[in-house]
Amino acid sequence: MPDIAANKNTASPTTGGSPRAVLGVREAAALIVGVVIGAGVFKAPAIVAGMTGDAGWMFGAWILGGVISLIGALCYAELTTAYPNAGGDYHFLNRAYGPSVSFMFGWARFSVIITGSIALLAFVFGDYMNQALPLDFAGPGSGSALYAVAVIVVLSAVNMRNIRTGMLTQTWFTALEVLGLLLIVAAAVVLSSNGAAPAAPAVAGNAAPTAASFGLAMVFVLLTYGGWNEAAYISAEMKSRRSMVKALTLSILIITALYLLVIWAYWRGLGMEGMAKSDALAAELMRTAFGPAGEKVISILVAVAALTSINATMIVGARTSYAMGRDWRVLGKLGIWDSVRDTPANAIRIQCVAALFLVAVGTAIGSGFKSMVEFTAPVFWLFFLLSGLSLFVLRIREPDMPRPFKVPLYPLLPILFCASCAYMLWSSLSYVNNQSMGGINAAWIGVAVLASGVFLLLLMRHLHSRQAPPAVSITHPEEVS
Repeated sequence: MPDIAANKNTASPTTGGSPRAVLGVREAAALIVGVVIGAGVFKAPAIVAGMTGDAGWMFGAWILGGVISLIGALCYAELTTAYPNAGGDYHFLNRAYGPSVSFMFGWARFSVIITGSIALLAFVFGDYMNQALPLDFAGPGSGSALYAVAVIVVLSAVNMRNIRTGMLTQTWFTALEVLGLLLIVAAAVVLSSNGAAPAAPAVAGNAAPTAASFGLAMVFVLLTYGGWNEAAYISAEMKSRRSMVKALTLSILIITALYLLVIWAYWRGLGMEGMAKSDALAAELMRTAFGPAGEKVISILVAVAALTSINATMIVGARTSYAMGRDWRVLGKLGIWDSVRDTPANAIRIQCVAALFLVAVGTAIGSGFKSMVEFTAPVFWLFFLLSGLSLFVLRIREPDMPRPFKVPLYPLLPILFCASCAYMLWSSLSYVNNQSMGGINAAWIGVAVLASGVFLLLLMRHLHSRQAPPAVSITHPEEVS
């Protein structure tokens, strides 16, 4: 096994500064809410309504999603307060399973999970902006690509300036996003007061969905709740370790409340049947309540939601690359922390270039790029499950490590969280195995990502072994109590 320069507690001397404690609960909550609430809240509710077929089961699914997310957040609260580190999940995996597993995760995250998500969200932003202000000078679709490139470059520059600018931008974006969701709720209230809304059936009464149908509905619910774990990547920058507990808990409660309000608005404004049949829930509801202007508002809201998620993803995503650069001397340039700006400057630059490359790929192959990113879901859930299991591994391996917060009802809650991750892994594998892309089984996309990671890992070990070991080792300040 290679002598990793920063394995667990040491860093390469090429590392400049280190993450400082500059963030509070408000900034962390804005980031978590911004990462989680995206396009899913405009699409998934229709799918869930169709699969559950009953308002009671539908609301129950969204409440259960919030409960599972809260359980997971409590597990991460223990990990982040015991091991605050800019590497987040990457660091937990490194500590629990070693550098090979963490490198595979870091590669998958950089190559598809983060940069692919940024590129996809940029296209979503571009599609909606191009409807409002077309820029198709070079042919159909060119305007969306132009907007996608512009938003990636601009937001990368914003986060390059310093962490305070990036977080202030995130706070404003998140506030606008929340106001937009509340506007959807207001539309349902307007329809109800005018008597224009369909008569809402009783909250329960129809036949219960099958176990398979409800389980698949939960897949979409949990995907819509996904992203709260990204808070782990700013754990080293929190002013207080226990602040992360507050930020995670508060964020999940806010997200769950917003989702339930929006689901109620869809249900009250369109009814169960209308929800299940709608291809554009929010647009249909807003058009019914406010006319054509309502649809324009939804376009703006989706664009804002995309901006919010892009900015938050950029903030947390670059920190994984920074952690990898700190751990592997071959990637040492990525492990430089700009202590003046409080940002992993080089990692943000590389992330920007990679995302722009994927925008070019997406422009070239069209919707196939979207499928390529979506079909890597099993890879995400695999490593998410390993992160959950790392809580058990680290409790056993490092029993004397100070833990400012311990997940309650241990080991029951962590077991429930890991079980939900395992179910999502199985469900995503089942879904992907039934899909194809260009005549090839979609499951091979995830295999290709992992296989390329193995190849890079072997190359990294070879290059690492040829370099002289560092003269000194530096303990990470973020791991010092």
